[in-house]
Amino acid sequence: MDIKGISAVVTGGASGLGRATVEKLLASGARVVIADLPTSAGVEIASELGSACRFVPADVTSEEQMIEVFRTAQAMAPLRATVHCAGRGGPIRVVDKSGVPGSLEHYEQIVRINLVGTFNVVRLAAAEMAKLEELDGERGAIVLTSSVAAFEGQIGQIPYASAKAGIVGMTIVAARDLASRKIRVCTIAPGTFDTPILARVSAEAREGLAKAVPHPSRLGRPPEFAMLATHIIENPMMNGETIRLDGAIRMPPR
Repeated sequence: MDIKGISAVVTGGASGLGRATVEKLLASGARVVIADLPTSAGVEIASELGSACRFVPADVTSEEQMIEVFRTAQAMAPLRATVHCAGRGGPIRVVDKSGVPGSLEHYEQIVRINLVGTFNVVRLAAAEMAKLEELDGERGAIVLTSSVAAFEGQIGQIPYASAKAGIVGMTIVAARDLASRKIRVCTIAPGTFDTPILARVSAEAREGLAKAVPHPSRLGRPPEFAMLATHIIENPMMNGETIRLDGAIRMPPR
């Protein structure tokens, strides 16, 4: 798919992997809607990136707010790409050191944001894309974000790993479901990337995370995620696949 002249939605586009993807898509000639929380820097970033970029405040679990996001994108140009980066983590043990069971409420919140939010984005993006005429044999592409935690979740990551594994499971099913509508679905499973979340940890911890990556032995860079997301959109044979982007890391239990 030729990115030039289309519109794209990037959820979580106000920071980290999402912002890098917004910038890459704009550079490739797309018009882009950033969907992020009202408390994010979305307004400032959209203003900084120019008239081809818009910010629409939205929670990915909200049907009403995400409908507005996709309608805004469709009004700018044909909506043919969505990159879903929004999500959150949060530590929970199955049973803590005192013998108290992990919080069911906290578990449900994280799964709702990461997994239910992903389904909400997929279904609403696909509904808008399905209205379009085919372009070079397809209507659109949706890129989701999982994590290596889907495969090797660490202790304390049980809600996050559950949700990210759910996204991996969703990918081939969504791709098959949407094939008749000529809409592709792929997922990227990043390893340890240099994002605002990791900026909160100590320099020593960051160094340890970087050294754990076999090659290249460093943290991933958001533009590398954006490069892959853009390639998925452009390559018509990329469909139904989850791609690890992790420098060959395999996470230990802790």
